[in-house]
Parts: sequence; C-alpha cells; structure tokens
Amino acid sequence: MSGIVHFENVGLRYGTGAETLSNLTFSLAPGSFHFLTGASGAGKTSLLRLITLAQRPSRGIIRLFGEDVVTLPREALPMVRRRVGVVYQDFRLVPHLTAFENVALPLRIMGQDDAAVCASVNEMLDWVGLSARAEARPPTLSGGEQQRVAIARAVVGRPDLIVADEPTGNVDPEMAERLFQLFEGLHRLGTTVLVATHDLPLASRFPSALTLRLGGGTIEDPSGLLRRPAAPRRAYR
Repeated sequence: MSGIVHFENVGLRYGTGAETLSNLTFSLAPGSFHFLTGASGAGKTSLLRLITLAQRPSRGIIRLFGEDVVTLPREALPMVRRRVGVVYQDFRLVPHLTAFENVALPLRIMGQDDAAVCASVNEMLDWVGLSARAEARPPTLSGGEQQRVAIARAVVGRPDLIVADEPTGNVDPEMAERLFQLFEGLHRLGTTVLVATHDLPLASRFPSALTLRLGGGTIEDPSGLLRRPAAPRRAYR
C-alpha cells in the first residue's frame, strides 16, 4: 500500500506504560480528504504529531512522500516538513505580527523574495476572506479570523499535505462549516487533507471525505479507507 502518508505496524508508547497507539497500518492517497475521529483521549493529537514529525514512533514504519522518516537523517527532516502544512487548535500565531506577516512567515523561511511573498500572501488572505484585515494583529482578530489566518499560513507554501488538529474547536457552528468548506476546497485543488475533529454531525455533511476512527489505540475503518484509497486529484500548483 502506498500514499503520501503510509503507516505500517506503528506503535507509540510514552514512558513505560501501555502503548497509546498500537499497530497503526494505513495509507492516505494523494489528493484525498479525510476526517480523523475518536473519543477524547483516543490519541488523535498523538497520531497527528507522528505525521507532522513532532513525535517519533516507538516502533513501526512511517513514510511521508515515499521517504522513511523514522530512519531519515535528522538534517533531512526540515525538507520533508516543508511539504506539510499544520493548523493547530490554538492557532499559534505570532501576536506582535500582523495577519499578513504571520501568513508570510513560511515563505520568508523558504527564502522567497518580497514580490513573490506579497503576491502569495495577498492571494491567500483573499481566499480566506481576510484581505481587509491584513494589517490587523492577532489580539484584535476574532477566533474565527485567527483560525483563517492560521489556515492561510499553513497553505501559503503550497504544501502537499495539510494536517489540522480540531480546527473548529474555538469557533461558532457557522464558522466551523466555513472552515470545513475551505479544507474541502483545498482537497478539490489536489492537496491531501487530514482533519482531526469531534464534530461528527458537521463532518457527515462532507461526503467527499473518508473517515479514520481511532479506538482502543488503533484505527477502525468505517468508510473503507484501508480497503479503498481515494483516487488522486489534480495537483495544486
């Protein structure tokens, strides 16, 4: 089984206790859209940390974009991370920077010139409906606006994979649906999207997404993802 993300018999243990995650085997196809669900404490955040290379597994194989990231030299990991956009539940915006400057950060790190940065950031802020708030700093933005800035920052570098951890936990139902629509739009443009969520009623309104469900430290397969990977879509370029 191959894909942008591939786990094979992966386990994660903290300290000397029982495994938090056990025997995870699954693959996410390029350009597919997934919800990651499970009860509170099921290990959703731990799984996302493995995918975003913030945590190493205790055992098993993890491949991202075909690379075995468990054995990959540490100095090579930043190049893999650049292909992953992460949306955190608590936003993690830099409070003294404007919305524009927050979104620009990944491009600055990549060394893009000012003209390219300006064009890309303005495009992303327009895409999330925040062009008029480009000069606002995070403390003056609503929760929904901050989350949209966080999404724009995750997307601006055109990553191959977007990972979002409970992105609707701090917004009202109307904004939650709008954010899910943004993720679905990314999926339709060819980006692989994985969204951890507890909002099952809202997730059910997006039939284009498949579901991974964590339970008992391992993955159940209610939508047949492991047997039927989604077909790849047009690349987002």
